[in-house]
Amino acid sequence: MILDSIKNAELYYSLNPRIKAAFDFLAQCNVKTITPGRHDILGDELFVNVMELDLKPRYEALLEVHDKYIDIQVIVGGATKEEFGWSERKDCKKAKGEFDTTKDVGFYTDEPQTFYTMREGQFSLLMPEDAHAPMLGTGHIKKMIFKILK
Repeated sequence: MILDSIKNAELYYSLNPRIKAAFDFLAQCNVKTITPGRHDILGDELFVNVMELDLKPRYEALLEVHDKYIDIQVIVGGATKEEFGWSERKDCKKAKGEFDTTKDVGFYTDEPQTFYTMREGQFSLLMPEDAHAPMLGTGHIKKMIFKILK
């Protein structure tokens, strides 16, 4: 799990060649007018899901994991901060149902090992080894979740 300022994005380009393309898209798009839903950048290799939703309390935290994709999550409107729960995937033991290979997501009911806060102007980069519970806090948020094929 990485939490950093968007202005430092270049430090992470070497992790995957599509990370630069994700931040280039973020820099060029109009975040105020981009509509909710999936927006393809490089097809299934790189796309972004734009979401508008109400944040939820910590007690509703549900850890999620992915096998094929790296997430980069960014706040682009509404609430100015969002909490995340985080655990090492290898430590998650309480699966909630089967892993959905079509959607590349599995859920766990384990309590997160820690919580952190992402603010506007920052991003959270989550690898497949990171179990994460996003969208925690109060208020309404608009966010972009880049899905990067690992």
